[in-house]
Parts: sequence; C-alpha cells; structure tokens
Amino acid sequence: MKYTFGIITLCLLVGLSSCGDTTEILKNSNTAENVDSLIQQHPDSIDLLLKRGNSAFEAYNYSSAMSDAAKAYRIDSNNYDARLLYADLLNNRTARSLEDIMSAQKLYKGIIIKQPKNARALVGLASTFLYQQDYEKTFQYANEALRINKKYRDAYVLKGSTYLILDNKELAKSSYETAIQQDPEFYEAYFFLGQIYQSENDPLCIEYFTSAQKLQPNNLEFKYQVAYSRESFGQHEEAKEMYREMATDTVDIYVMRALFHQGKIHQLIEKNLDSALYFYKSALQTDPRFYEAWFNLAVCHEELGHKSQALTAYGKCLKYNPQFEPARARANKLR
Repeated sequence: MKYTFGIITLCLLVGLSSCGDTTEILKNSNTAENVDSLIQQHPDSIDLLLKRGNSAFEAYNYSSAMSDAAKAYRIDSNNYDARLLYADLLNNRTARSLEDIMSAQKLYKGIIIKQPKNARALVGLASTFLYQQDYEKTFQYANEALRINKKYRDAYVLKGSTYLILDNKELAKSSYETAIQQDPEFYEAYFFLGQIYQSENDPLCIEYFTSAQKLQPNNLEFKYQVAYSRESFGQHEEAKEMYREMATDTVDIYVMRALFHQGKIHQLIEKNLDSALYFYKSALQTDPRFYEAWFNLAVCHEELGHKSQALTAYGKCLKYNPQFEPARARANKLR
C-alpha cells in the first residue's frame, strides 16, 4: 500500500530528513525487530507506524496496534490508510462501545466517498451494521466488496458470521469454506467450521479443528478442541495422548482441563475410579474452584463406597456453584 498523504504531511510537519527515502526504509523493515528499531529512529514515520500497526492488528494484538494507529491518525488525519486502521481498531477491540462503532462507521463512510472501491473499508462498514443488527446493510456492503473483489476473504468471513447469528448454519458453512478457498492458511475459518460441526454433533469437527491446530500448533485452545472432539467421538487413546501433553503446559486453565478430561475417560470409559480420583484431585490442585471436578470426584467416591468423602466433595461443589442441582440431589439422597 502507498501512503502518499502521510509522507507529504510528515515532511511538512516535522521536516524528517529521510522522508524522501521512505521506500528504502521500508525495504529494510522486513522483520518486527527491524520495524521497532526503525521507529525508534523515525518515530513520526506514518509508513512505519502503519506497517507495525497492521501487523499487530492481523495478529489480534489490538492494544499495540491501537497505539500505532492512533499516533499515525493524529499525525495526519487525512491519511486514508491511517483512518482505515484506526477505524478497524475502534470497530474490533474487545471493549468497544456503541460510540466506538459509530465513530468507526463515520470513518469508513468518509474513506468510501473518496475510495469507493476500497473493499476493506466496505467490509468494515458492513461489520458496523452487523453490530447494530442491521443485517440487510451488512450483506449489502459485504456483497459490494465482493463485486469489487470476488476473492476478498474477509467479506466471506463476515457473511459467515452473520449467517451464524441468523442461525443459518448451512450458509455459514458455505461462506467459511469459500473464505478458506481464498486463503487456505486462514486458520480462523477452520476453527469456526469446527465449532459449527461440533454443535451439530458431527465428527467432521475433528478434521476442521485439526486443520486449525496444524496451522497454529502453539494455540492451546485449538489443541484442546481437537482433543475434546476426539474424546467426544470415541477416539479416547488419541485424546488422552493430547491431554497428557497439555497437562505439562504452564497455562493453568488448559492444564486443569487436560487433567479433568483424563479423569472423565478413566471414570466413564475405562471404569478405573482410582485413576479418575487421581486426575480430578490433580485438576483441583490447579483450580480448587472447579466445581465440575468436585462433582465428578464425589461421584467416584460415592461409587467406591466412600460416603464421607463423597459428601465433602458434593459440599465443595455446591460451595463454588450453589445452583448445581445434580450435586444437591445426590448429596441429599446419599444422606
């Protein structure tokens, strides 16, 4: 992308001596470390700020991206690429408000007036209408982006997400599949498809979650969903192997899940209650508030004839979730 307005304004405002060499600077910014170093040397370079900001945005690191986007936008609010990134961040950050959405919508509209074939701005505008539950305009602008570029991946993703909200899973699947055709390494679409097939109790979810995990091998949520889906569809040994790997990680929530699910397989599939007790206790060492582990632990104790331990565990379950009626019912019956 070219940032003509930003370069001209930067030269006028700050007199950057290397402004005329922006192209050469960008050639040397082929790694994140190089970009960081160059920004230290040229802190008001819109090109560099946008390069780093867009990279952070694509990696979902919205707080870092916002810092660069806001600075670039302050330096030159007439730079359409700075406007676009700033609008995208207002529109996508987790803590966005209705005011943020309306501000983003205004920015998108201003860009489209000057650049009517800007597919990214059109999809951004469409997504603001999705937030407002105006599905007709969501599809209108997403389809307009596709008329400009029929291979624009993000338009298909937005349509898929809209169809999901409208509970049209078949069209959602079709949209996400088309997004993958445009970008076979787009791991999010594989994950979305995995979730849809999982909700339909279809073992195809394993294939899609596995594809997402292969593209993002360090993503523990993807790995967990592969393991959980395998467990759900009878691939217990494969699931146990993945859970064992996850249990050695340093992220407590995934360690806890991995231990808990190993306990479930030992309890419900292999009928090995002593091993199940071990895994449930290990999960509770990671998070003592995990009420489902307390419940399953209690059931194991009850089936082993450990009445006192079972009642204690049911009590712990109800302490952390007083509305968990299965625990209350079993405890009352055991008493």
